[in-house]
Amino acid sequence: MESIDQYRRSLKRKNCAPHTVKNYMNILTHFTSWLIIPFNEVTRREIGLYVDHLLKRRLKPKTITCHLQAIRLFFDFLIGEGVKMTNPVTRVSIRLPKPLPRHLKDDQVDRLFTVITDPRDKAMFMLMLRCGLRVEEVARLTIEAIDFPRRRIMVIDGKGGKDRVVYLSEDASSTLSAYLKIRSSKARYVFLVQKGPLKGTPVSVRGIQKRIEYYARKSKVNVSCHQLRHTMATQLLNADADLSTIQDLLGHGQITTTQRYCKVANLKVQRDYCKAIELVLARAQSGG
Repeated sequence: MESIDQYRRSLKRKNCAPHTVKNYMNILTHFTSWLIIPFNEVTRREIGLYVDHLLKRRLKPKTITCHLQAIRLFFDFLIGEGVKMTNPVTRVSIRLPKPLPRHLKDDQVDRLFTVITDPRDKAMFMLMLRCGLRVEEVARLTIEAIDFPRRRIMVIDGKGGKDRVVYLSEDASSTLSAYLKIRSSKARYVFLVQKGPLKGTPVSVRGIQKRIEYYARKSKVNVSCHQLRHTMATQLLNADADLSTIQDLLGHGQITTTQRYCKVANLKVQRDYCKAIELVLARAQSGG
């Protein structure tokens, strides 16, 4: 449809990430194939019926919320273009469960990286574990963003269009360096497809996700790319890193997002408790 094509061009002009544009287009294609009336006639009733349709397909609440968000923004665009209507998605929401971030234990990290022998894959996942890079940030990482002398990486245009600096640990630096030494390409992007007709092109987000799924099966460790970020955050918090430091490294817009890791960093909670209770007991004994 012409209006969807216009919206796609609008998203690109706003510098939205390619995978965001693709996801929104897929959602709108699905919505329009279900819809049997013009856009300007859609009301909250139709949106409710569409949610019922998605629930019958057993989509998760988080996925349905993504659908609603994309559709709401599309209707905002139509209204901004002069379509006479009220956005029907403004008050429609799905109650989302808020599970705590899941992280890997040290023995699980060891089991996972033991089976990752490919230098490219080891470097990709080490950057997630040690630097907190998101999967799309790894896919878009360029050679010029890496500063080995200063042991840091400049993340350009991360989530929310934000830039940030992350730092290379010794093992992440050596793993990345080892991969680059055997990488026979002058391509701008760091991580490239190694086999098949797409050889030499940048590896996709889905390509990276398929690799972690493969290693999860091989190591028998239930792990995702995002869990490696969670693991980094929890490990840093347990090592007494400041919460605002972890927020900066992960690129969280709100400190409340980072604070959720406090609920799973049990070692730090235990240490803080033991330290505090010793003072309590000492004061009680001296007062008695």
